Amino acid sequence: MSAPLPTPTRVAIALGDRGYDILIGRGLLDSAESFDGLPAAPCAVIVSNTRVAPLYASRLREVLAARHARVLQIDLPDGEAHKDWASLDAIFDALLAANCDRKTLLYALGGGVVGDITGFAAACYMRGIAFVQVPTTLLAQVDSSVGGKTAINHPRGKNMIGAFHQPLRVIADLDTLASLPQREVAAGLAEVIKYGPIADSDFLDWLEGNIDALLARDTQALAHAVRRSCEIKAAVVAADEREGGLRAILNFGHTFGHAIETGLGYGAWLHGEAVGCGMVMAADLSVRLGLIDSAYARRLKDLIARAGLPTVGPALGAERYLALMRGDKKAEDGDCRFVVLDAPGRASVRAAPDAVVSAVLAAHTA
Repeated sequence: MSAPLPTPTRVAIALGDRGYDILIGRGLLDSAESFDGLPAAPCAVIVSNTRVAPLYASRLREVLAARHARVLQIDLPDGEAHKDWASLDAIFDALLAANCDRKTLLYALGGGVVGDITGFAAACYMRGIAFVQVPTTLLAQVDSSVGGKTAINHPRGKNMIGAFHQPLRVIADLDTLASLPQREVAAGLAEVIKYGPIADSDFLDWLEGNIDALLARDTQALAHAVRRSCEIKAAVVAADEREGGLRAILNFGHTFGHAIETGLGYGAWLHGEAVGCGMVMAADLSVRLGLIDSAYARRLKDLIARAGLPTVGPALGAERYLALMRGDKKAEDGDCRFVVLDAPGRASVRAAPDAVVSAVLAAHTA
């Protein structure tokens, strides 16, 4: 007889009547208790993709069939290149064809792309329906499934079209991480690593000592990394749900990273790969602005490299990078703004002269 699975960890997102729990643990996908308290909607719709659905959709359908009169499934094409209007419209087509009403409950089963596009569809369909995040990648479990940011990409910029729409629950089953390609494990670690330099120096110390265990998918290490990442993000989101100030620090490395993704074409680099490299650039920018010392920036770069992430960006050219970054959501009046490190464990958003940014790009692209 197999040993019982440990009780899942709950991390609360404190947003008043829109608050919800993140459940973190093993075996959650197959447990009816993971879904206790969610509405017994007449119709549940699983939105997944062609890679994840064959692995997990039938298991989720089995659990949901006991709660909902109808369970439908939509499988989108896999990959960042399909986080677009066509995929969003495919969801709407399926919902309308099935006569789904305002009580329909969507379940986002997959990584960040599936979670973002399902959440955006939920925000728009009939002016807003409920959804649940069931993230199956490390990156989604520690970042994109939490906090209610939903979006699709545009050829001119990543995540530029979307809405804030909070899920009813996040169900992060650590067992799903076993099926990830190693490249995606590394990409997820980028979003884990960012929490150390922006908010928790002790967590950065822990990551340096446990990065090999995380890469090897040690369950205890992953459980701690996911829990601590979610705790930090939960605190930030509760303080600044719509990114009016503090929440922007969660985008450390993302201004450079989004420029890489957009400039290369979505999907050429994984989001976490671009963010990892972007953090190296953002740390160097912090050094050049006189905020942190170069030893701390090297320490962060070394950890990113140990995680298997790139530390040198593609040579798009400084003008192309700057043009893309002027279209970033943090830009103001066409001026680039970056999340920088004011000190170990503390970050802020600041403008930087083009000449300084160009020097960073010259040092970290090839």
